[in-house]
Amino acid sequence: MAKECSFDIVSEVDMQEMDNAVNQTKKEITQRYDFKGSKAEIVLETDSLKLTAEDDYKINAMLDILRGKMIKRSVPVKALDTGKVEKAAGATLRMTVKIQNGISKEKAKEVTAYIKDLKLKVQTQIMEDKLRVTGAKKDELQLVMQKLKEKDFDISLQFINFRS
Repeated sequence: MAKECSFDIVSEVDMQEMDNAVNQTKKEITQRYDFKGSKAEIVLETDSLKLTAEDDYKINAMLDILRGKMIKRSVPVKALDTGKVEKAAGATLRMTVKIQNGISKEKAKEVTAYIKDLKLKVQTQIMEDKLRVTGAKKDELQLVMQKLKEKDFDISLQFINFRS
């Protein structure tokens, strides 16, 4: 039986769920006592978030609230790449948080090297912003998935398109 099995490794964020988490965060900010009368704002853009507040405490509190909402909605928190806090207009501070979608070339090479170090009979192929793993046996592919879940690559990994 020379049939090939395969699956894809991706790093994706469901933007609808992200939008829901941001909206829940906005609602909680308006209701919290420590944010009463302050200029705290969170805005979702296509691939980033803009957090604006009067001080570091409020920006970090907004991030903590957002992370909690993301966890409840099964959105990977590792997809957030926080930037530096910068001064903005009107005595406020701003932070840009990038939302990572896709696997970068460097991370793809790191994951590929890790899979090769497992010494299994599988092949990996880098395909733009995802990886494809192929092999003859389903068990070896499932072992690759298990080992990748155990290792931390500083990005969220999902496994899709399992074909046998």
